[in-house]
Amino acid sequence: MHDQREQPDHANIAAAQQQHWQTVYAEHSLMYGMEPSEPAHHAAELFRASGCRTVLELGAGHGRDALFFARQGFTVCATDFSTVGLEQLTAAARRTGVTARVTTVTHDVRDPLPLPDASVDAVFAHMLLCMALSTEHIHAAVGEIARVLRPGGTLVYTVRHTGDAHYGAGTAHGDDIYEHGGFAVHFFDRHLVDSLASGDWQLKEVHAFEEGELPRRLWRVTQVRH
Repeated sequence: MHDQREQPDHANIAAAQQQHWQTVYAEHSLMYGMEPSEPAHHAAELFRASGCRTVLELGAGHGRDALFFARQGFTVCATDFSTVGLEQLTAAARRTGVTARVTTVTHDVRDPLPLPDASVDAVFAHMLLCMALSTEHIHAAVGEIARVLRPGGTLVYTVRHTGDAHYGAGTAHGDDIYEHGGFAVHFFDRHLVDSLASGDWQLKEVHAFEEGELPRRLWRVTQVRH
């Protein structure tokens, strides 16, 4: 169990990170470009093969992956705690003609999801769960994902892990959270991945890959709701 004295620090870090992302998106419009991530390509194939129609993306940012899912024919609910990012997503949806298949919701992943039980077919989260979240918040978020997923629904998420070059670098905030260059990351170990797939879940795959400069070292995790 984590020392309760860490909890106020977690809250302060998360609030600072929300403001940081608002500023980043405002100063660097569409900062990740409009090409979908490789994990989104993989997820779309899985979702289609399972007969999925509705996708919830957590931490959608300015929407490169959410818009890709919409272009693939899925109905998408995209959430993020940055209103600036979601405004860019909405504008891009209009430009690309997929407005009818995309809705956006401003949402902090530390809060319960504003969706009914068993209401979506699949959930996608690219580097959202490894943001500045405590282990307790991560477990609670995955519990909420299980609640809103239909039985047999698929969760695909990616996280930076403890083999990443930035693990242990920068400012340490406890709970395997390190801040480097203004971005705070909760680096996952395998125990955390396995614990998130217990109970309501069947763990299907933990795939190691690299992305971007450094490069960042990540796991792409696929698990299915019982």
